[in-house]
Amino acid sequence: MKQQQLLSYTRRAIDDYEMIDEGDKIAIGISGGKDSLTLLCAMKGLMRFYPKSFSIHAITVDLGFDNLNLDSISRLCKELDVPYSIVKTEIAKIVFEERKETNPCSLCAKMRKGALNEEIKKLGCNKVAYAHHKDDVVETMLMSLIYEGRFHTFSPKTYLDRMDLTVIRPLMYVNEIDVLGYVKQNRLPVAKSPCPADGHTKREYVKQLLKQLVKENPGVKERMFTAIINGNMKSWPDTNRRKPCEK
Repeated sequence: MKQQQLLSYTRRAIDDYEMIDEGDKIAIGISGGKDSLTLLCAMKGLMRFYPKSFSIHAITVDLGFDNLNLDSISRLCKELDVPYSIVKTEIAKIVFEERKETNPCSLCAKMRKGALNEEIKKLGCNKVAYAHHKDDVVETMLMSLIYEGRFHTFSPKTYLDRMDLTVIRPLMYVNEIDVLGYVKQNRLPVAKSPCPADGHTKREYVKQLLKQLVKENPGVKERMFTAIINGNMKSWPDTNRRKPCEK
């Protein structure tokens, strides 16, 4: 995927769900993975011509694993002229050594978001952008159906009352395969996740399930995504949405 296409999809999602307002200071959550680095590049590129002025600040929550090197990401942020903060924590030690969680993802995610939100407020940001793409939207819906018995997925834009913070997801129209292509084409410095639970979660199971469904039923992911967009879920913004991007 070329830069122009990435920016087109990103801007369309932002416009459709009114994700950005004049003067926003937006935190970009950087895990070091392909998705968050693609989001970083998309938001930086959009800053150059978007009609509403906004600024961005990249933030990584360091969970405390010994084998995570963020030097290449620091260099990328410097090249892009994006301020970058690293929040040091001992979340890995608490989750895997002290608590010895059998299902570590839930606690880890809660603590990671807490650390991220604290840094966001300290920096004076009023919004945070997460790097969830189209596949994530559909996979989360499938997880909700399978494990919770309800039709639900995360919203493109969510206001958190307690934090006085708005969460936005500008990559929601971008396919994961296009993210992979963009990362490869631009040689982005993806940092492999050091988490021992990586690749062994319910989400990974659903990811593989979706791949199998797409293989056996071409176009099924796009149909699912369209159903989500038109699903009138209570948690989603009430806005006049256009037909979602399809490939």
